[in-house]
Amino acid sequence: MRPLAIFLTAIALSSAAAAETTIDIKEWQVPWADSRPRDPYAESATSVWFVGQRTGYLARLDAATGEMTKVDLAQGDNPHNLIVGQTGIVWYAGNTTGVIGRYDPKTKELTSIPMPDPAARDPHTLVFHDNEEFIFFTLQGANMMGRLEVETGEVTLVPSVTERSRPYGIKVAPDGSVWAVLFGSNKLVQIDPETMEHREIELPRVDARPRRLEIGKDGRVWYVDYAKGRLGVFDPKKARFEEWMLPSGEGARPYGTAMDSAGRIWLVETGVQPNNFVGFDPAKEEFFGATPVPSGGGTIRHMHYHEPSGAVWFGTDTNTIGRAIVEPSRTK
Repeated sequence: MRPLAIFLTAIALSSAAAAETTIDIKEWQVPWADSRPRDPYAESATSVWFVGQRTGYLARLDAATGEMTKVDLAQGDNPHNLIVGQTGIVWYAGNTTGVIGRYDPKTKELTSIPMPDPAARDPHTLVFHDNEEFIFFTLQGANMMGRLEVETGEVTLVPSVTERSRPYGIKVAPDGSVWAVLFGSNKLVQIDPETMEHREIELPRVDARPRRLEIGKDGRVWYVDYAKGRLGVFDPKKARFEEWMLPSGEGARPYGTAMDSAGRIWLVETGVQPNNFVGFDPAKEEFFGATPVPSGGGTIRHMHYHEPSGAVWFGTDTNTIGRAIVEPSRTK
């Protein structure tokens, strides 16, 4: 259902204006060739977990020494995403085996939870909910959204209302509701965490293709339009949209996103080479901090903000794990 919305498009800053501020980016070369390291998750300023999607592993980077250690997964697991709990347990999405995996670094034990429906073939992106009692997740090809009860291993699946909508990025709002973007459509979806009932919200443009999202403390939902190079926000209280064209224009292909403690949005333009790491200040409605990724990036797909160190972590198709210091004051 399309909400009553006021659609405003602001004029983006020029690339020159956006580049007035640059940020410190460092990358670590992954020793396992062509493994597509991605979706890092920092459990501390120096301990960072990530997956190797193409060659099937979990790995940990010690950012202080540069040392990386690898945990090989089951043949064909092709992990797509991971998250790390407060006790250090690593959860990952088995994107081609239809499982959510669990790894305990202390015991070295690997277990997997299969989907209850064989059609749910590709768990995609995971997010903790309710103090890590649940994990909500998307399944892009299966066109579903899911919920895992961590203690029991029970999985609940619901199909997306729109066919071939490709549920993709997923986040939890301050009120506990779960939001996802439907990359195969021009829609957002809001999910009730208890009943799994969900409502679709249509973006103002039919050609929009939202891919990742962030949610502010005020409940506003920020999304990147991969198809048309825009950053948008939806205010659920006002049923109102606003959008801004990215510095690189319609071909920017924004993909990975993060939000820092000040509520600023960080995103990567993957339609340009090297990829461009860009900030957006909602208070000023301005882009800033455009910084080229040193390795080129290839495609930066998903990012994780570690608040204590003021760092955004990302993986690249150039086989690196990267760190962008977006709040330098937190590193001191």
